[in-house]
Amino acid sequence: MANHDPGAADPLSLHGIVPPTVTAFQEDESVDYETTAAHARFVVDRGAHGVFPLGTNGEFPLLSGEERDRVVDAVVDEVGGEVPVIAGVGAPSTHQTVGHAEHAESVGADGIVVVTPYYYPLDREGALEHYRRVAEAVDLPVYVYHIPSKTGNELSLDTLAELAEIDTIAGVKDSSKDVPWLAQGIDAHPDLTFLAGSDSLIFTGLEVGCSGAVSAVANAFPELVVDCYEAYDAGDEDRAQELQSEIFRVRDAFKAGGAYMSGVKTALRIRGFDAGPLRSPLRLKDDEGAAELRDELRALDLEGL
Repeated sequence: MANHDPGAADPLSLHGIVPPTVTAFQEDESVDYETTAAHARFVVDRGAHGVFPLGTNGEFPLLSGEERDRVVDAVVDEVGGEVPVIAGVGAPSTHQTVGHAEHAESVGADGIVVVTPYYYPLDREGALEHYRRVAEAVDLPVYVYHIPSKTGNELSLDTLAELAEIDTIAGVKDSSKDVPWLAQGIDAHPDLTFLAGSDSLIFTGLEVGCSGAVSAVANAFPELVVDCYEAYDAGDEDRAQELQSEIFRVRDAFKAGGAYMSGVKTALRIRGFDAGPLRSPLRLKDDEGAAELRDELRALDLEGL
């Protein structure tokens, strides 16, 4: 079993399952801050080891700057002090990212997650300068969020090595699904905390040395994903692999017939937690898709259904 302890450079010792919590909306697509906070409570009460508001599942690119800051306020108010709250603050510009980072620090977030800038191509110097300026602006630990499929900007292992020299870089959330990149990053930087960023790689991530995972399935079924991590942590790899197989099946059900996040919010609704619609142009599953998802999830005999 691989060593999957958090890195020594990580003051939060992030580990376990950290759901990228959802942003709830009213029917008119205005943000429902109370329900957004309640979702953080939902996952924490079911065993989540931390929360990550304003990740991909939090629909952060679809929110205004003020809405993003208020989501962080709401989540910190609800679960801050109980588990680490690592707030997504990334934006296409360094200026905007620094502003969100300063706000997150001012309201008591425990750390910040900084996605690589997106839309415009980013070179190595631009990436280094971006992270240096954000790190200098706040005293919080910084987690690099690597998701090249969404941002269009991939970090090389050489660039990661230079980022690792920035004092407050504490870890990496890797959603590249490039297992060799992840394994080499972990091998080269044992002081950093690595979190697997895909539900398909929770078990594999732990095997190569991640200390935990950011899991969208855990937004709807935290019990299942926490059980997988805890089985692995207790040394029961066979049980952890069985649970990873179940997570694959939930993931496939979420992905059928639309955006993955549509599956997450529809599954939450099936569980009796209504986080409202997605913000357009994203869409919830229609009635037929929701009924199909309900049948598939019930066949899996998941806790909470």
